[in-house]
Amino acid sequence: MKAQSTPGKMPDIGAIKERFDTVRSEVGKVLVGQDGLVDRLLLALLAGGHVLLEGVPGLAKTLAVSTLADAVEGRFSRIQFTPDMLPGDVTGTQIFNPREGTYSVRKGPVFGNLVLADEINRAPAKVQAALLEAMQEGQVTLGEETFRLEEPFLVMATQNPIEQEGTYPLPEAQLDRFVMKLRVGYPSRDEEVRIIDRMAGAGSVPRAGAVMSGAEILGAREAVRQVFVDEKVKRYAVELAAATRDPAAAGLPDLSSLIEYGASVRGSLALVQLAKTHALLAGRSYASPHDVKTVAPDVLRHRIVTTYEAEAEGRDSDDLAGAVLAHVEVP
Repeated sequence: MKAQSTPGKMPDIGAIKERFDTVRSEVGKVLVGQDGLVDRLLLALLAGGHVLLEGVPGLAKTLAVSTLADAVEGRFSRIQFTPDMLPGDVTGTQIFNPREGTYSVRKGPVFGNLVLADEINRAPAKVQAALLEAMQEGQVTLGEETFRLEEPFLVMATQNPIEQEGTYPLPEAQLDRFVMKLRVGYPSRDEEVRIIDRMAGAGSVPRAGAVMSGAEILGAREAVRQVFVDEKVKRYAVELAAATRDPAAAGLPDLSSLIEYGASVRGSLALVQLAKTHALLAGRSYASPHDVKTVAPDVLRHRIVTTYEAEAEGRDSDDLAGAVLAHVEVP
């Protein structure tokens, strides 16, 4: 059964939730211990945003994106970023045919539905900008031709937190273009044993089957637009973002010396958009303050820029976001 939207009529929320629950179940046949990551990827996919992921190697980041692509009938593409890359290695290029005197287009790996940008901070600024432009504009220009990227389109970019030599950290303005930043840790010991049994056992390595189409995802996005958001919920999202910009005005003077820059207006938009998506996947046609508070840590994590004083005190953006969430009154 496919979830479809009709203009002026709220789609069947229960049917949409059931379909995405099926996707989670199918991905769970392959992945172990990454339920939180899969949930957030589904939120981003449904919201039309992109995800920045921080985690050490070997935590199934590639497997998570490729398995999700299998489950939603999407084309998976992986880009391994290196310091010697050029923008054309991401977007594609024009190839000259000397015999005919013509150019042909060779599309790059960004032309996929779910794209893994592995270790994006290893590539120089021009390459990072080429990917981020494609993410923001939803299109790529090669020569005189402009090509729209096929929807649904999700980029999961990864950063390795343990290696900083030879890297090019993303500027804050570019970080802001990711709807969420996630941190992935090691699985529990029991989960690690299950991973070994599943991936190194006697049987074949499991693979997810296609249980949802791209058209269904686009239809569900239409349903997200119709999720009701009360004025108080919008105000709550704005108050959270504003408290990161001016902590003293929000009643948090102790944070003023710890936060250099706070969340932009794009952060407020992300809070509301992901709250609506979270509500839809919970089977509700309205967003609540709880939805905003649930997604807020992942939305604010990369939008709070800490000062040297915060680093000296051992306070990171997660600590400061938690302090803001604990202080701002929930309506």
